[in-house]
Amino acid sequence: MPNCSTSQSGEGNNKKAYFNRQVLAPNCDVYSGSADNASGLRVIGISLIRHSGDLPTTETAEGGVQIEQLNIEGKRSGDGFVAHKAILVNALSRALAERLVLFDLTVGRKGFTNYLKALAGSNVVKIVPANGSASGSQANGHKRVKVMCGAHTSYLDDEAWIKQPRGKGKKATPFTLCEIRVSPSTAVKPNLGAIELAEALNRVLPFTAKEDNRPVLTCVYFVVKDGKLSLVSADGFRLAVVNLPFDGEEGQALVSRDDLRGIPSALKRARRIRVGFEPNGSLDTKSLILETDLIRYKWAGVEGSFPDYEKLIPSEHTTIAHFDTSEAIKAIASLKVLADSKGYGIDLTLDNGYISMDVADDKGHSAIPADIEGKPLKIRLDGNYLVQALKACGGMVELKLTTSYQPALFTTNGYKLVVMPMLTSESTADMKRDKEAKEAEPKAEAEAKPTETTEAVTPSEVSQPAEAEPTEITEPEPVADKPKRKHKAKEPVAV
Repeated sequence: MPNCSTSQSGEGNNKKAYFNRQVLAPNCDVYSGSADNASGLRVIGISLIRHSGDLPTTETAEGGVQIEQLNIEGKRSGDGFVAHKAILVNALSRALAERLVLFDLTVGRKGFTNYLKALAGSNVVKIVPANGSASGSQANGHKRVKVMCGAHTSYLDDEAWIKQPRGKGKKATPFTLCEIRVSPSTAVKPNLGAIELAEALNRVLPFTAKEDNRPVLTCVYFVVKDGKLSLVSADGFRLAVVNLPFDGEEGQALVSRDDLRGIPSALKRARRIRVGFEPNGSLDTKSLILETDLIRYKWAGVEGSFPDYEKLIPSEHTTIAHFDTSEAIKAIASLKVLADSKGYGIDLTLDNGYISMDVADDKGHSAIPADIEGKPLKIRLDGNYLVQALKACGGMVELKLTTSYQPALFTTNGYKLVVMPMLTSESTADMKRDKEAKEAEPKAEAEAKPTETTEAVTPSEVSQPAEAEPTEITEPEPVADKPKRKHKAKEPVAV
């Protein structure tokens, strides 16, 4: 603990400081699925990650650097600075690092913040390096920091409020650093809403991968293009995309999900923010810059290429349902207690103005009203994935389906969430049937073309084929006997 003595001092003014923090790159986990459906889910989920084969190793991806800069109006005082205590405490409470660098010393950020809160006597605090004018007990060769607030003076030792590893099970203070610097007053010109960005991060962070075998999927992809800022994340089975209107230069960066922890909460307390990109030294990647009214964050982009996510979002749909997510979450909660395992499946049947929900093996049933457009359709989704998707969307949501085996798409207010279905015997049969129908189409077209040696046939002898249905193959109608030709007549095929 720091030593304290009393002396008279007083200075008033504000100041601005900068906090820098370096953190290690992320460790992030991929869903395993239930015992009965895990293999099928992994197989069908490969479409979300097939474009990410050439990804960097964990070592090459672990180079991201996050820098926090605390923006406080103030002025220098010799080698130290003077700051308003309340503003300094507020800024320190928003910082994410656990260790604070004061000149050449390092102290625990949380302990130092609590210490400042306890100081009385003045609204202004002065912090300077301790010099040789202190008493012998205070100038014994050890570096110290002198803190003055009103009539109180304290001397802080190096590593004050920092826990060292002592014995098994006792954790040390994480080695994440902030550094205080003094800077002139600067104003933040906002180009995005703080609450909007905080909500967008909360909608994509849960869908990043947790395993580090694909480092790029443990990141959030920031990209500015065509007047919008897109935040994208994927874990191999789910893909989340948020689009926000944006006025700024184009750019892109991959930022580790671990570096973004705590940022949504900090943004909700910010009044103004500005997002931009800066060159990242000699690397091809760019750094993401996030400025708020108090803190300036900088993340060096992780190296790697994010999958072409736009190709993975379904563009054609046969069934669309509009419903309330809160009602759906309550219905799923009543079914979850009947499931045998944590990785349970929910069968969704969209038909006749309702979405019916059934636990696999017909152990439970529930239904909610919905506005449904298109043909009836049944699909199975992982129950945990479904609840996470509904919570991320919130309010009224639109569910778009194509088939029982293709991705489900949830959309609401610029937010898109793709969820891979779980394979069942029914969806496997649907996939096989549609595949056979698709393969039969080119064959039917080839058989319909006459050869050069075929005798001429009048138009009245050939009936025009009907318009093809997407997934149905109809049986051919009986054909009446016709005059013999030079070549064997081809069997008619209707699609």
